[in-house]
Amino acid sequence: MKAIQLTAPSLTAFRQAELPDPKPARGEVLVRLRAATLNFIDVAIATGKFPGPVFPMIPVADGAGEIALLGEGVSGLAVGDRVIPHFMPNWQGGTVTPHHVAAMRGITLPGSLADYVAVPSTSLVALPAHLDFVQGAALPIAATTAWNGVRSAQLRPGSVVVLLGTGGVSIFALQFAKASGATVIIASSSDEKLERARQLGADHLINYRATPAWDEEVLKRTDGRGADLVVETVGGATFARSLNAAAVGGTVFTVGFVGGTASSLDLLPIIVKSLRIIGNSTGSVTDLAEAARAIAAHLIVPVIDRVFGIDDAGAAYAELSAGGRHFGKIGIAH
Repeated sequence: MKAIQLTAPSLTAFRQAELPDPKPARGEVLVRLRAATLNFIDVAIATGKFPGPVFPMIPVADGAGEIALLGEGVSGLAVGDRVIPHFMPNWQGGTVTPHHVAAMRGITLPGSLADYVAVPSTSLVALPAHLDFVQGAALPIAATTAWNGVRSAQLRPGSVVVLLGTGGVSIFALQFAKASGATVIIASSSDEKLERARQLGADHLINYRATPAWDEEVLKRTDGRGADLVVETVGGATFARSLNAAAVGGTVFTVGFVGGTASSLDLLPIIVKSLRIIGNSTGSVTDLAEAARAIAAHLIVPVIDRVFGIDDAGAAYAELSAGGRHFGKIGIAH
C-alpha cells in the first residue's frame, strides 16, 4: 500500500513509502482510508513537542474510510460500510485510564496517511450519511472534544458560551451550542473569520486584537453575568481571562495549549465563583458515537477550510502550523 511516513520530528521529514497491506487480526477490520484531517497534536508530534512516537511512523490521528475486509469474529459490520476509526481505540467508554491513552493512532499506532489501516472493530463509528469522507475525518478529536465540552456545562436554551478562536474544536462547539439553544460569544483576531462565525450562528463577535480585554467585553455583553461555558482552546496565555469571563458556577473546559502550557493563576476567582475547571483529552468511542449521532440528527456539516492531496501532506502541516490562517479544519484527501 501507499503511505506517507514521518521519518523524524520535522515538518520537512515526510516521505512516500510502499508498505505491505496490514492484515486484520481477530476482532479487527481493515479500513480503506479515504481522508484525514489535521489537529494541533499532529503538528506537535511532527515538531518534537509531544512524547511517544517512534520514527519512521505513519502520522495523523484522524481519518475516515470504508471497510475493506472483516477479521475473524467481527459481527454487525459489513464490507463497504463507511466508518470513522477512533483516535484511542482502547477507550471504549467511561473515565479515562492510562491503558486507554497508551494506544493512539498517529502516535503509537499507524495513523491515517496510508491506503489501509487495521483497527479493532469496537473502535469504529458509523460515518453520518450526509457527510463525505473529509467531513467525517474531522470528527474523532475535534467534534468529540467539542461535544464533551458542551455536555460538561449541561447547556440549555439561554446558556452563554464563550469560544476562543475559529479552529476545529471552537467551530464544532459553536455548532453544538447553537443546536442546544445557547447564546454564543466568539473571539478572534480576524473580522473576516468573525463574520463567517456569525453566518454559522454566533451571536456576539469580539476581535481580541481591537479589544485585548475580551473577558471584560464578555462580562459587559452579559450584563456582568459571564459565561456558563468557556471552551479554552488557547492555553496559558488566555487562561486567567477565561476564568474572569466565566459566570458563577460556570465551567472552563480546557483543551488547548497553542498559547503555552504555563499560567500564573489567582485562585480567588475559582473559589469565589465555584468554577469547574475541566481538562479534556478528547473522549471515548462512546463519546465519538454520541457526537456523530448529534451531528446526524441536526444535519451539522463540519467546516473544512482547505483540502490537500495526500502527496501534499507537508504543505497541509505547514498551513496548520502557521497558525491563525485556517477556519475550521484542514483536510487531506487520499
